[in-house]
Amino acid sequence: MYSMVLSDDSVKFPVDTATLSPEAEQRLTEFAEKLKGENKNVYLEIQGHTDNVGDPAYNDNLGEKRAEAVRKFLSLRGIALNRMSTISYGEEAPAVANDTRDSRAQNRRVVVMVLS
Repeated sequence: MYSMVLSDDSVKFPVDTATLSPEAEQRLTEFAEKLKGENKNVYLEIQGHTDNVGDPAYNDNLGEKRAEAVRKFLSLRGIALNRMSTISYGEEAPAVANDTRDSRAQNRRVVVMVLS
């Protein structure tokens, strides 16, 4: 099992958006090509995360939108929809404490878990 995290400076999500940056799209394209090249019957769990600013229910919805944006993008790159699921953790599973602007930015992320 391995994973890819979209959270570094070039690919993290801006506040209150689920839009993929060009850098995120490039990384996801490379990731999809790697998966297709390996030609394994793997399953992807796409996890959406947010920072802790705002209403928890809103953040759950935003996390789902972020995960779904990644799922749709990967499907357009040839990854079968039935091999991907999305889940939102909203603000419930921060990578780091939400105590600074930089740390909150790190928590606005999508994690793609590759399960075999």
